[in-house]
Amino acid sequence: MLEMTREEFEELVAEALDRIPPELTRLMDNVAVFVEDEPPAGDPELLGLYEGTPLTDRGEWYAGVLPDRITIFRGPTLRMCEARVDVVRETEITVVHEIAHHFGIDDARLHALGYG
Repeated sequence: MLEMTREEFEELVAEALDRIPPELTRLMDNVAVFVEDEPPAGDPELLGLYEGTPLTDRGEWYAGVLPDRITIFRGPTLRMCEARVDVVRETEITVVHEIAHHFGIDDARLHALGYG
């Protein structure tokens, strides 16, 4: 397994977020991004997880709710990558994938766009 400290990995996630075009980040609403070491026990290969209500599903009822949560998982990313450059690429893909869920884009469309 590739070695990388949690701080280094968090920095890669922050850099991936910084590469999201400002036109999109301005549209993001009530969402927080976290880094965790491992995903839930039932899905050990999960790289990222979006939990919340996509922007496309929010209506008049949407007020006073906790932020959506995007979690990027360090362990499975490091286990699947052979070099730091692979971690950088995979982290960026995962961040974009989870943000896309915030915008209401489903897995099928993301896979078609190369963000599987």
